[in-house]
Amino acid sequence: MFHQNKSAMSFSKNNTDKKTVTDPDQWLQRVKPLFVDKLIDLQLNEFMHTDLDRVYAPLASWIFSRFHPFTQTQVIGINGAQGAGKSTFCELLKLTLEKGFGLKVAVLSIDDLYLSRLERKKLANTVHPLLVTRGVPGTHDIGLGIETIRSLSQAHNKEITLIPRFDKATDEVLPTNKWEKFTGRADVILFEGWCVGALPQPDTYLDQPVNQLEQNEDTNEAWRRFANWELKHKYTELFGFINFLIMLKVPSFDSVFQWRKLQEERLRQCSGLNGSDGHIMDDNQLQRFIDHYERLTRYMLDEMPKRADLVYEISSEHRICETTMDHSLAEIH
Repeated sequence: MFHQNKSAMSFSKNNTDKKTVTDPDQWLQRVKPLFVDKLIDLQLNEFMHTDLDRVYAPLASWIFSRFHPFTQTQVIGINGAQGAGKSTFCELLKLTLEKGFGLKVAVLSIDDLYLSRLERKKLANTVHPLLVTRGVPGTHDIGLGIETIRSLSQAHNKEITLIPRFDKATDEVLPTNKWEKFTGRADVILFEGWCVGALPQPDTYLDQPVNQLEQNEDTNEAWRRFANWELKHKYTELFGFINFLIMLKVPSFDSVFQWRKLQEERLRQCSGLNGSDGHIMDDNQLQRFIDHYERLTRYMLDEMPKRADLVYEISSEHRICETTMDHSLAEIH
């Protein structure tokens, strides 16, 4: 692996000049004020404006140079544990690709592919009670994800693709009239999610429970083996669309609770709901919810950095602090 300490990739301007039609300095100056506006819109610290030069401009430049002229849609998979900042990362990268290079960029989250509560209740009744809770492989509408990516990749100029949306505050799929409309074919799809690109665990890994949820409520191992089977089969086709895999690597699984708690608080503020009248979780509910994700999250933290094309190390302050890249891509450095 190619490793660079304390900074993201720094790409040569000449690498961009070979294929872009605008001078890098010009497009950077054009994007900078828009980038700062987006930080404000996302209620992020404005000091993060340095991340444009440090992270997003180099990555966007490489994506453009690597895949230009985009005769086929490129799917960039973005993996990261809960609270890693995947949504923010995608919004800032999307802005940089669109405003800097004029690309058409769609964002699809695996969280927006969750099955409805009714469908999950059916799984809970027929397979295992724990499947009523969204999260593990098996609780997503894989067919919808495949259909959406294919449509975004094959659409004609004026053809509209509806990108699914799921409301975490109500734990329910939004009606189609609230789904995002994307016109034409996407040059790039940013496909993000906590288990995007995940591999199934070896069967022997499933023998021992990883937490009290599994020990007390999955005594026959049916729940975790069902999720692993789904990952081994149905999810393979969906993740097979990914051309380039990025991992936002959190410091440890212990970070997930605090970071996910911040997300829950933002959700509470935006929705006006609380734990009693919606599906906003208090601390005990949140801990139980995260227990559903623990097994696969720990496994990905261990094995995915060895095979991801690009790994961004996320610091305890929620900043990208280091970058690891596959050695075969080192020529872009």
